[in-house]
Amino acid sequence: MTEYLAVAGNTLAYEVTGRGPLVVLAHGMGDSRHSYRFVAPALAAAGYRVANVDIRGSGDSSLGWDGYSRTDIAGDLLAVVRHLGGPAVIIGQSISGGAATIAATTAPELINGVIELAPFTRAQSFDLGGLLRVKRFRAGYLQLAQVLLRGSVASWRRYLDVAIPTKPADWDGELARIEAKMSEPGRMKALQAMAKTSPADAGRQLPHVTRPVLVIQGSADPDWADPRAEGERIIADLPRGLGELAVIDGAGHYPHVQTPDEVLALALPFLARTLSNA
Repeated sequence: MTEYLAVAGNTLAYEVTGRGPLVVLAHGMGDSRHSYRFVAPALAAAGYRVANVDIRGSGDSSLGWDGYSRTDIAGDLLAVVRHLGGPAVIIGQSISGGAATIAATTAPELINGVIELAPFTRAQSFDLGGLLRVKRFRAGYLQLAQVLLRGSVASWRRYLDVAIPTKPADWDGELARIEAKMSEPGRMKALQAMAKTSPADAGRQLPHVTRPVLVIQGSADPDWADPRAEGERIIADLPRGLGELAVIDGAGHYPHVQTPDEVLALALPFLARTLSNA
C-alpha cells in the first residue's frame, strides 16, 4: 500500500513492508521506488521493516519542490525515519547515496549505517582522458548530456541501456513504466534539476561521518571511467576504518536491478552488524 508523508507542503510517497529494524531505500534520479522491486521483498523476508521511498519529484511523490539537492533529499529521508521511528540504515543509490551521507552526519542518532549504491557523493571533475579512453563512459556521458540539455526521454532510455548492461527478465515492462512516468509533465524537469546539482554538499560531509558506510560499485558503471577508483576515493575521504568498498563485476549503475542477489549478499551482513541493537 502506498502511503504519503507531508513534508514542507509537498508529499513523499513510500511503501512499508516487513517487521523488524528499519531500512530505508532511496533510488536515483529519473527512477522510482520500483527500482528496488527485487531487493525490498528480500530484505523484508530477512526480518527488516523496509520503507521504500519515492524521492522528491519522482515516482508518486509530488512535484514543485523548492530544491532537488542531496541536502534536500537527506532532509526528506530523515523525515521518513522520524515518522516511522528509527534508528535506520539508509540504502541510497546514485544521488541518494550522497543524500544518505548527509543524513548520517545531520542526525547520527537516527542513522546506524549507510549503504551507497553507485553513489555520487563527491564533486566530479571533467575527465577528458576517460571520455577518450573508455567507450561505456563516453556513451553514458553523451546520453546524459542530451537528457540535461534537451530533456529527452529517448536519451534517458538510451542511457539506461548502457547503465544496465545485462537486463533483468522484466526489463521490457519496466522500461515502458519508466518511460510513461518520465513523460508525465514535470517529471523530466525534476530529473534535470537533480542532474544540475553538485555532489559537493555530500563530499564536504564525508570526513564527519560517524556511522559505518558500505559503498557498492559496479565495474561496468558508465558514470565513471574507473568506478573502483571513485569508490576508493569515497572511502579515503571517510574517517579511517568506517568505510568498506565492494565492486560487483559486470554490474552497471543499477546493481540492485541488475545483480540484486550480489547486492543482498553484501547488504545483509552489514545490516546485521549495524542494526543488531535497533
